[in-house]
Amino acid sequence: MRRPWPWYVAGPLIGMMVPALLLAGNRAFGFSSNLRHLCAATVPGRIPYFQYDWRRRGGWNLAFALGVMLGGFIASHALDASVVHIGDSARQSLASLGVHDTSGLVPRELFHWGALLTWRGVVTLVGGGMLIGFGTAYAGGCTSGHAISGLADGQLPSLVAVLGFFAGGLLATWLILPVLLR
Repeated sequence: MRRPWPWYVAGPLIGMMVPALLLAGNRAFGFSSNLRHLCAATVPGRIPYFQYDWRRRGGWNLAFALGVMLGGFIASHALDASVVHIGDSARQSLASLGVHDTSGLVPRELFHWGALLTWRGVVTLVGGGMLIGFGTAYAGGCTSGHAISGLADGQLPSLVAVLGFFAGGLLATWLILPVLLR
């Protein structure tokens, strides 16, 4: 339990989420809707968008989000990070961008508190956060919702969204990230 699970265990467990949700009577799965559920649970006020029964529509999803955050905390504090293996070509590409410490789960040059106070950190967090927020609102869901439940349900908009997510990821990896890291 102190090491990451292999793909042939973790993949089928993720894949079983869709049938489990369908059996429970819920077709929607995703992470981005949790912000709406959280707002509806805490400060609905007079905003019609937040006036709905969040317990019935999003209670399980908020429990899922809490579990993901708890799992991330456990992974970062209890699991063995030395099992993360990065290929030589990826390590060379990262080194050319100034990222040399690949000993942990994430590169220390990019993920530390001091990095937040640089222009790159602000652009990455604020700009990236705004783009993610816009993208999930525009696409009607997030990567997990579209890629896991939307594709499994055979929804064409989810296929278009997933293709867009991959295209955006490739664009960010090959064009935007090198500019931000230089």
